[in-house]
Amino acid sequence: MSAAASAIVDTSGPPEPIGLAALAKRAFDGDDLTPLSSELIRRMIVEPDNAAVLMDLATIEHLFGNRADALDLQTRALERQRVYRRPAAKPGPGELRLLAFMAPGDFMANTPLEFLLEGSNVRLDMAYVVPGAPLPEGVPEHDLAFVAVGESDENQTLLRALEPAMRRWPRPVLNAPERIAHLSREGTWELLKEVPGIAIPRTLRLDRQGLARLDGTDIPFPIIARPTDSHAGQGLMKLDTPADIAGYLKEHSADEFYVARFIDYRGADGLFRKYRVALIDGRPFACHMGISTHWMIHYLNAGMRESAAKRAEEARFMAEFDGDFARRHASAIAALAERVGLEYFGIDCGETPDGKLLIFEADVAMIVHSMDPPDLFPYKRPQMLKVFDAFRTMLAKAARRPSPGRT
Repeated sequence: MSAAASAIVDTSGPPEPIGLAALAKRAFDGDDLTPLSSELIRRMIVEPDNAAVLMDLATIEHLFGNRADALDLQTRALERQRVYRRPAAKPGPGELRLLAFMAPGDFMANTPLEFLLEGSNVRLDMAYVVPGAPLPEGVPEHDLAFVAVGESDENQTLLRALEPAMRRWPRPVLNAPERIAHLSREGTWELLKEVPGIAIPRTLRLDRQGLARLDGTDIPFPIIARPTDSHAGQGLMKLDTPADIAGYLKEHSADEFYVARFIDYRGADGLFRKYRVALIDGRPFACHMGISTHWMIHYLNAGMRESAAKRAEEARFMAEFDGDFARRHASAIAALAERVGLEYFGIDCGETPDGKLLIFEADVAMIVHSMDPPDLFPYKRPQMLKVFDAFRTMLAKAARRPSPGRT
């Protein structure tokens, strides 16, 4: 059976697309998805109402970098069907039925549940919440619900709409939407600014005129600026003096920007280190570590594949995480988890020269995965399996607790 054939709508339940995890893994491994895309397009022509095919095409277009086409296909899919299913990899006795509330958008719009549930006994039903529309009717029977919608300007409306429904939901609910809504960049600063052991620069949200007027009075230079709702370093730049603002505004047409004081977090060896940590039921887990000579680190541009020394350091970071990084920052992490108040979220962070935990971002939608090639990263998959096991354990524990909305 071809991969596209597996996207046939299951008439006994919600449609079952190939899914993000499987398609992303193929793309990550360098597979050419063009033939599959062509096959799915042929399917779409023959079966125009097959929502699973449309959703897979949307995912492939996202992987190709065609965001506008991807969102158009996704919209067409959601007009036909708002609930989709990823069957459990290990079905049978003990299978857990998870209902996730999702937002339309790209890969950073929602918690990466398909990756977190890799190889599990969890059946995942994904119910998409659409602006201006009621919640999907007739959702599948489930053991617990999970709000997967990530914080963004676009998603704030969806999070507010979910609040009353989640308070009276008849099953346990993880990740309260009102808590997720607090994780804007300025909201995260408000939550964490007074936590001992944490360094988090004050973040301002400014329109173009406000940014143009910055003179170092409100926030000392150098500063970092980015368009609101940008991710993965898009439009992110360090501005050393007020004189740099005019050139930055010429290059970026956004209406609003986040600005914050730049904190130099280089280590004694002159290298910058950025960590991604998942917090699951309050416990921290290492997900990756990027090392670079440049302050703006993303794992894919940090040269981890090219440097055996960097990979060796990341392996040590993961192996020693519980007794080293997590222990050194234990009180700060505990306070952070309590203030955020979510069962699952991630942080991107560093360490200041004086030993504080430097918070760049907190979010429920940070990508965590085990797709890295094992020949280069033999230490990554065992670590990510620890993360995935902890996540599934949390789900099973939560499914046993009573819900305030249970009748």
